[in-house]
Amino acid sequence: MFSQQPGPIGIFDSGYGGLTVFNKIREAMPDYDYIYLGDNARTPYGPRSFEVVYRFTRQAVMKLFSEGCQLVILACNTASAKALRTIQQCDLPELDPSRRVLGVIRPTVEMMDRISLTKHIGILGTSGTISSQSYSLEIEKMFPHITVTGEACPMWVPLVENNEFNSPGADYFVKKHLDHILSLDPEIDTLVLGCTHYPLLIDKIKQYLPSGITVFAQGEYVAESLKDYLNRHPEMDSRLTHQGKCRFLTTESAGKFSEAASVFLNDPIEVEQISID
Repeated sequence: MFSQQPGPIGIFDSGYGGLTVFNKIREAMPDYDYIYLGDNARTPYGPRSFEVVYRFTRQAVMKLFSEGCQLVILACNTASAKALRTIQQCDLPELDPSRRVLGVIRPTVEMMDRISLTKHIGILGTSGTISSQSYSLEIEKMFPHITVTGEACPMWVPLVENNEFNSPGADYFVKKHLDHILSLDPEIDTLVLGCTHYPLLIDKIKQYLPSGITVFAQGEYVAESLKDYLNRHPEMDSRLTHQGKCRFLTTESAGKFSEAASVFLNDPIEVEQISID
């Protein structure tokens, strides 16, 4: 059904946010080839049902497979929370058992016990990620002694997608959710940015936090985890191409994506508009 020739690493997000993960992966592994796919026409994923997020994510994965990707990273916490397991357990065995689809939640959780001193952690995420309890369940399995508090921040993704993350409105919504999660558990010493869009808000987040609280952005840890994964799985590494090439695909206007992506990448890029539904 799909080509078995070596191909690029696919990176998928519901919009621009996954570029924060892509950037760190490319920094850590510059010799690999990549295809980034942003489903900006249907963002945000956070408020959508499990069934819809799974369907949209599966369509994106299938598109990346058809473009030659042997390995796909779901650089989207909502997709990782609501679709990853089903794709791994139900779809891949039928589509191609040799391909891999990985998420961003587990690599993030693996770091938690090392970073938090109080063992009280806050998760800032989309409504979908928080309601799925994916972080809470994964942390409970790995580190049952850690207390987890989740806070849904439904306006944060639209602020980033619309390039309003430096606006006064962003100050209001950032402060509102930080105040609320810290009121629920004043012992929190680590806040996980459980959405790849949120690093664009990191300066404002730090502005409204008391001293002594670590803000945890996922990108570099996901990159380290992927590098380690490929070291442990040379059979997958051999199926990846190494020419340092990057392609960018979007389901919205290519010009709009290119303009917005420059904020994340500090580089002009060429973008192709596609349809995946």
